[in-house]
Amino acid sequence: MKLVMAIIKPFKLDDVREALTALGVQGLTVGEVRGFGRQKGQTEIYRGAEYAVSFVPKVKIEVAVDDDLALPVVDAIQKAANTGRIGDGKIFILDIAHAVRIRTGETGSEAL
Repeated sequence: MKLVMAIIKPFKLDDVREALTALGVQGLTVGEVRGFGRQKGQTEIYRGAEYAVSFVPKVKIEVAVDDDLALPVVDAIQKAANTGRIGDGKIFILDIAHAVRIRTGETGSEAL
């Protein structure tokens, strides 16, 4: 089992969700996060004054999938989240050692 974690631009969330649904992904976790990479933050104007914002708002998506679905999920996220501009985000793949569905007690792939 793999955990695919992606940090993307917020306005691309619906496109990514639709792409993952088309692959048969049955669930995902989404959270609002803030960070910076090569963008180094941005400047914003508030009440006529310019402020440097050190962290850029992003969306973090986490999807737990079987090993054979991990690369198609990564490909779908990359295509759906790509704008061709700096700050499009990153995708990480992590191994899952064990999973348990709380309600039924199912373990492993059945828990996903």
